Amino acid sequence: MQRRRVVLTGLGPATAFGLGIEPLWAALVEGRSALAPIRAFDASGFRAACGAELPESFDVKEFVLKSYRKATKVMARDIEIAVSAALTAVRDAGLTTRGTDPDSPPTIEPNRFGCQIGAGLIAADLDELTAALWTSKGEQQQFDAQKWGQQGMQDLTPLWLLKYLPNMLACHVTIIHDCQGPSNTITCNEASSGLSLAESQRVIERGAADACLSGGADSKLNPMAYLRQELANRLAHCPVDADATTAVRPFDPNAAGSLVGEGGGILVLEALDSALGRGARVLAMLSGTGASQSFCEDTVGLVPGANGESLADAIEAALRDAQLSANDIDAAIPYGCGVSAIDAIEADALSRVFGTRATTLPLVTLAPNIGATVAGFGAIAVAVAAKCVIEQRLPARLNSQCTPGVCAIAAASQSVALRHVLVFSPSLGGQNSAAIISRYESQGVA
Repeated sequence: MQRRRVVLTGLGPATAFGLGIEPLWAALVEGRSALAPIRAFDASGFRAACGAELPESFDVKEFVLKSYRKATKVMARDIEIAVSAALTAVRDAGLTTRGTDPDSPPTIEPNRFGCQIGAGLIAADLDELTAALWTSKGEQQQFDAQKWGQQGMQDLTPLWLLKYLPNMLACHVTIIHDCQGPSNTITCNEASSGLSLAESQRVIERGAADACLSGGADSKLNPMAYLRQELANRLAHCPVDADATTAVRPFDPNAAGSLVGEGGGILVLEALDSALGRGARVLAMLSGTGASQSFCEDTVGLVPGANGESLADAIEAALRDAQLSANDIDAAIPYGCGVSAIDAIEADALSRVFGTRATTLPLVTLAPNIGATVAGFGAIAVAVAAKCVIEQRLPARLNSQCTPGVCAIAAASQSVALRHVLVFSPSLGGQNSAAIISRYESQGVA
């Protein structure tokens, strides 16, 4: 049976530059960074007091119908990002859904519309949690687990858990847009978005849906999640008065760590026959995806793998899936977060797959612009890759002055012939994802 081809018809990245691909793309081409002192909480006690946050004007209520606004009270920040990104993608794809116009027939039948979204482990709001913990003190005024079970848990708001379950990103998006097709949530840290896109690809290929909302979102800019980043040695030393825009240096031997960025993206993946049938604008092809698992001695610790062998396996799986060779890839977007151990794994994987060509294959590095977006990375990177092949242009690169073995030194944006762009990421926990985005022409890929 002929394989169903999967294309991108809607892009919905949500980053510190705003909602949608255009503000993000403009900033990347101009070489701007959104890294700045953190507003969400007092981070002065951490190594890094800077990160990248969505604009202060962001309000999730603007991205749901008035009838659904009550539900925003039980949306953690990660959920808000996913919901806003989903509407952005739906609008970009020219779709009518229950979330855009409940009185008009949907463009895609609800039972043919799926949803797969990657998520991080959502950290609870400290004020909400400590208000309940405060009532669980024993006679010595210390935390009493038995009292917590008997009384403290009862002092949490009734819908508390629904605000912090990772699957609630997909839950709200499917309810809002009436996606009744296959739905799934993947929580694999930095690989989450990429693996969710692969899941959507398979759902469409096997004919279980004609389109899917797919991607991921994450926000580590709260004290509990931020502490985990510090304990995992991810953060660069960047006090509030430092220049955060120059702090992240991917693949540079002098890299001192990363800065966290909240964000993510939802994309509309659609069967090519469905897109052409409704006269949609096809932005790019999702030519292939791959995944693998690295051996990781300590899934809480510093390094997701000893080398890039397993990450290279994921890249090679994506190449096989796309029926391409390494020589067909014109550029790549790695996680490139500026944490030396992770950068080394990615550089080694590139060397294993591309050989000596790894030194000249242009890389797009996003962390210096929008921070390390963790579970949201893959969707943002795929949106950028799609824009690269549409515009036939590479964004500017920031900060790195020496990148042995890879092509990632600071450079201005440039016009380049691009047919296929590789997106890949390892993760804390060892999961690896890879995807290949290809230029679309009416007669096929370029």
